[in-house]
Amino acid sequence: MKSLNNRADSHLTGQVECELDSMGNGSWVNQGYCGSPPPPPRAVSTIYNPQPLYKGSTESMYKLDTPGPFHYPSEGPQATEKSQVKKRGCCSFIKGFWGTTLTENTSDNRELFVKTTIRELVVYLVFLVDMCLLTYGMTSSSTYYYTNAMTNLFVNTASASGVSFQSIGTMADFWTFAQGPLLDGLYWNTWYNNQSMNNGDQSFIYYENMLLGVPRIRQIKIKNNSCSIPKDFQDEIMGCYDVYNEKKEDDLSFGLINGTAWTYHTEKAMNGSTYWGLLATYSGAGYYQDLSRTKDESAAILAELMDNLWLDRGTRAVFIDFSAYNANINMFCVITLVAEFPATGGAISSYQIRTVKLIRYVTRWDFFVLGCEMFFCLFILYYIVEEILELRIHKFTYFKSIWNILDIVIIMLAIVAIIFNIFRTVKVDNLLGNLLHDPGIYADFEFLAFWQTQYNNMNAVNLFFAWIKIFKYISFNKTMTQLSSTLGRCAKDILGFAIMFFIVFFAYAQLGYLLFGTVVQSFSTFTTCISTQFRIILGDFNYDAIDSANRVLGPIYFVTYVFFVFFVLLNMFLAIINDTYSEVKEELASQKDDLQITDIIKQSYMKTFMKLKLKKEKISDVQKALQSGSGEIEFRDFRETLKGMGHADEEISAAFSQFDCDKNQILDKDEQERMIRELEEKRNALSAEINDLGMNYGKELLEKPPVISTEQNNHSCQTTVDWEQFQSLTRQVVHLESSVAGIASKIELIMEKLGSQKKAKWNETVGKPNIDVSMEIGQKSSTRPALHMDSTFDCRM
Repeated sequence: MKSLNNRADSHLTGQVECELDSMGNGSWVNQGYCGSPPPPPRAVSTIYNPQPLYKGSTESMYKLDTPGPFHYPSEGPQATEKSQVKKRGCCSFIKGFWGTTLTENTSDNRELFVKTTIRELVVYLVFLVDMCLLTYGMTSSSTYYYTNAMTNLFVNTASASGVSFQSIGTMADFWTFAQGPLLDGLYWNTWYNNQSMNNGDQSFIYYENMLLGVPRIRQIKIKNNSCSIPKDFQDEIMGCYDVYNEKKEDDLSFGLINGTAWTYHTEKAMNGSTYWGLLATYSGAGYYQDLSRTKDESAAILAELMDNLWLDRGTRAVFIDFSAYNANINMFCVITLVAEFPATGGAISSYQIRTVKLIRYVTRWDFFVLGCEMFFCLFILYYIVEEILELRIHKFTYFKSIWNILDIVIIMLAIVAIIFNIFRTVKVDNLLGNLLHDPGIYADFEFLAFWQTQYNNMNAVNLFFAWIKIFKYISFNKTMTQLSSTLGRCAKDILGFAIMFFIVFFAYAQLGYLLFGTVVQSFSTFTTCISTQFRIILGDFNYDAIDSANRVLGPIYFVTYVFFVFFVLLNMFLAIINDTYSEVKEELASQKDDLQITDIIKQSYMKTFMKLKLKKEKISDVQKALQSGSGEIEFRDFRETLKGMGHADEEISAAFSQFDCDKNQILDKDEQERMIRELEEKRNALSAEINDLGMNYGKELLEKPPVISTEQNNHSCQTTVDWEQFQSLTRQVVHLESSVAGIASKIELIMEKLGSQKKAKWNETVGKPNIDVSMEIGQKSSTRPALHMDSTFDCRM
């Protein structure tokens, strides 16, 4: 008897220790888990809805709040304890809402780890779907066709003399293009049968795309004598114009000096921006001339510029900027045509056509995307709080995981995207307002189009990272960890090999640049040479160009490069990965299978089934207690009957007080009938639910019976259990638990008697005032939930 008493005291002590540990662990605490996985909790009956009676109660930790027709009375807990329970409930909500594998202590609990990971995966998949809707909602297949139409019109269309923008080679070709295909493409005022379109001075390119404002032509010049002439040629060469350099830009007025075309303007005055050309990066300053809204006036302006030698030896680049809008697809097309004039002479043409969606919310689909954007902002806020919690727990060790760094990158890119989205909307409204107020001004959408393109690129990269992040949540399966394990294990070997590889690679790149850079375009610069060598590895190369550039060293370079880089180094790289992958796969195959998703689903299924069975058994016990009485039933008889069946005093009091309307501790005939009727309805509902659940599970067992695998002497044996055996085992477990519950209640009575005897002996030997120890022990036992077969184990076992 003394051992039983000590065991019960140790159980209560263990509960207190577990509670203190949970308070100290902070966000690491896992309710229902302390040190080792807890024993399976006894399911709470549908007819009872117990409330936690004191803070250290194991029932408050493992309780399942299932609604039912009975409720506990409000008696028991004090006000201070209620506030503590509410405070802990708030913390539990935060942990549950933002709970991740980094905020939960899942080191020794594989089931909790898998469940938490699955919950994270489901939430993240919803976020990923929303992000895909946002990204693809900003694009359209019409974008390509719009860009292609403008490219064919302004880049590929040739003049009567055969000069197109792409074939410009001299300044004379530029003026031929500007006065021919450029004006013809910009101004559409008649139909194909030469009838007027009756649009006034407004031009609609291809009859569909409205020309916004007027086009602008801008040039950048270099000062004379900006380079040094050798002494031997100073008498013959009077002028020298260096390659483009922003510090050497010519800022002096020239020519007619009577307009913006002949006067220098700074980048700030023009609200311009830098441009990355083929030969250099040009500033947004220079000399500019806005054309007119009609073709004849624009042709006269171009003729004046050409006659007065607007372009000369100092000109390094000419820019033609204009924008068009297509209302059919709600797209802006911002076009920049650039003719660069290098210091070597001649001309090199390039262009930039950006088709973007600047007016976002017009159609119903646009407003649906707006809703997705709001949902996306909520998700970002959710993940910001989640990362803050993880960072608060792990401190600087948080940054040791590449997945955590990837989370921060995704969040930061998303925040930048949100800020730019707001900025773009406001800026477009201002630009359109000024343009509508004065249609004859230059519509400068180049800045917005550039950043809108960068915004789309950023979203594409962010979406790529978001898809890669899925590997973080599927890594709990050993099959899914093969890629990450292989790359992680061979990272050092690959890093060491990469140093050797790039030493050889860059040596060949320099050799190719020096041998063929003056002749072959693909080797003209060091960066293009690197790109060309990667293309050779993939089989895309022009051997004839190399051979023509150097008939002796060209073949030697090609053969040795292919042998050492392609046949030796590349195959060594693949061998490192293959060997590591084989080792990882062999190790994973020899490891014992961890808890998988299917196991979690089966366990949840079985727990649900067992809970329903136990609920039904408890209802049967209450019905038996009602049938055992005759006439009116007193609370004392009702309590003794159910307590003998293993029910706790709290449950019995709750059930009785629910139907004792007059509060006289007696159930009359009407109250009994109402109780029996509600119990029968609940019992029928549970029976139907159990039958449906059992039929579904029986079908699964017929298709794929459960297999229980055990390892013994390195041999595996498999045992199948049919549905009838499973039902029989279930009934036996329920009966056994009821019996154990009855025994536990009798043990409590014995403990009360032992307490009273101990009190009597204490009074006899010490002679102190009589203290009702038995009442104190009985009060503690009454506030403790009914013991079940695992309740005597300490939570730290």
